[in-house]
Amino acid sequence: MQTRNSAEKPALFFVEKNMAREFAGNFYKTAAWISARNECMKRAGYLCEKCLEKGLIKTGEIVHHKIFLDESNIKNPEITLNVDNLEFVCRDCHAAIHEKEKGKRYKVLEDGTVKIL
Repeated sequence: MQTRNSAEKPALFFVEKNMAREFAGNFYKTAAWISARNECMKRAGYLCEKCLEKGLIKTGEIVHHKIFLDESNIKNPEITLNVDNLEFVCRDCHAAIHEKEKGKRYKVLEDGTVKIL
């Protein structure tokens, strides 16, 4: 069995643990999600796809749903688990996506904790 050096793996990140909205919390614990997430990260070479589009090389940290999840689509695998609806992005790009689309959702405080807005 092949193993990875921990330096090769991106930090799997606070959004899934602390920022998942209540209706989605259990979804992020499923084997199906973990598999789709891992496939997306591997496809991206563990790099931020948005930064790569700009010619920058930066490690990705978050698997983002292009079609945002909400209570009406959380049980639809064509949206939640379809790798064509997923992109691997860094924190800055993820924040920019959500700020542009819906307004700012959270703020990272000086002590590193996250405040949901």
